[in-house]
Amino acid sequence: MAQRPMPEPEGPLTVSQLAAKIAGVIATGFKAKVRLVGEVSGFRERTHWYFDLKDTEAVVNCVMFAGAARKSRHTPANGAQVLVSGRVEYYEKLGRVTLIVEHIEPVGAGAIDQALRALIEEARRLGWLDESRKRTLPPFPRRIAVVTSRTGAALQDVIDTMRRRCPAVGVVLVDARVQGEGAAAEVAAAIRWLGRASDRLDVDAILVTRGGGSKEDLWAFNERIVAEAIVNSPIPVVAAIGHETDTTLAELVADLRCATPTQAAMRLTPDRAALAEQLDAMSSRLRNALIRDTREQRRRIETVTRMLRQSALGCTGRVAHTLERLARRLESHRPAAAQARRQASLATARARLESAMRARVYAWDVEPVAARLARSVESLREGASLRLGSLERQLSAIGPASVLKRGFSYTMREDGTIVRSTKDARPGDRLRTTVADGVVQSIVEGGSEPAASRSPDSPTAAAPRKRRPSSNRPGADHDAPGDDQMDLFKGGR
Repeated sequence: MAQRPMPEPEGPLTVSQLAAKIAGVIATGFKAKVRLVGEVSGFRERTHWYFDLKDTEAVVNCVMFAGAARKSRHTPANGAQVLVSGRVEYYEKLGRVTLIVEHIEPVGAGAIDQALRALIEEARRLGWLDESRKRTLPPFPRRIAVVTSRTGAALQDVIDTMRRRCPAVGVVLVDARVQGEGAAAEVAAAIRWLGRASDRLDVDAILVTRGGGSKEDLWAFNERIVAEAIVNSPIPVVAAIGHETDTTLAELVADLRCATPTQAAMRLTPDRAALAEQLDAMSSRLRNALIRDTREQRRRIETVTRMLRQSALGCTGRVAHTLERLARRLESHRPAAAQARRQASLATARARLESAMRARVYAWDVEPVAARLARSVESLREGASLRLGSLERQLSAIGPASVLKRGFSYTMREDGTIVRSTKDARPGDRLRTTVADGVVQSIVEGGSEPAASRSPDSPTAAAPRKRRPSSNRPGADHDAPGDDQMDLFKGGR
């Protein structure tokens, strides 16, 4: 039934009459619910929600009663654009028109999500989301650079966590706005600067973080400029933006995404208690490995020593055999010069043997074995030297010089041949007779009868006519007997 219009009163209206007319007009003009878009201002939560909706030219007072507020999935924030629906009422006692809000939702939420999906798809096409591109975090960083607002609570959470876990890791703060106009440019510039100065600052990783907020508040971390700076950073970047349910492009392209700033600090900083346990375990493993290696090396040294001992005994046996063979040869070849040459050869062989054995022993680092081997070789050498001296004395006893001292002599012709028979001396031959203390020279006398036809008993047969004692000079006369003495032994060779 249509409401009957009130009759116009005669004369001036009272306040109550005007208020009633306004209420009637509003009730008549806004029979259905209205939907309104505006910016939230002056939000107050006092059991009910009180706030204003405004645009550039007007303001509307709003209230959302507790029952409707509890059912709402969105809590308005000052400055946010919202879409509300409700009914318009006029409160006559206060003279105020109020919008009774029954439902509220953010304006542009769908547009924000759509824009974010487009940015994520572009990053995927560029390969920024590939796991193969992402870098490994340093296990023991020297310093961590934190890009955030110095006034935010996230910074204090990061510092407290890092100090508790490992105070040795340093913190470098780069202050930057984390929301609002220009925030994305500041964050991107901070990441690029840290990448260039990482070597000079000893920074091994970057943490980009901030606390929670609305999608609009976090939008700076969805900007392409921030994502590109993270991808191009020469050192790993960890991102912890907002709450665990929030998702930003910066977190998706970072080398590691963490739910909270505290979790990011824990992932970047080693735990000193865990490090101490790892150090103890590594020390135990190293100690056991050293014990095993020492035992193995000792076993190898014992094996090498045993092999060297056997080799040394074999070498000693061969040396002794060689010395015996040389001693037998020396029995039949005893001239002083030959003896000297053989002694020199033996000394050279002994020196080479000692050098070779010493080099071999040094190569295996068995100095005690080398010392015992050297003493054994020296003992063998001294024994061989004693045997050689004994052989030399025996040879000297039966040598030509000893025979001459016993009254014997030998005679040679000028050509150096020995006179063994009267047939070997002809008249006129010059002879040299060697006795113990010198040489007697003579000339053979005789007639025309050949020396070979004369009787050996003939006084002129090969008898020297004249003997001239040698002057015993140290010249050629003394050298000749030495040469003849060596010729006496040629037949025995």
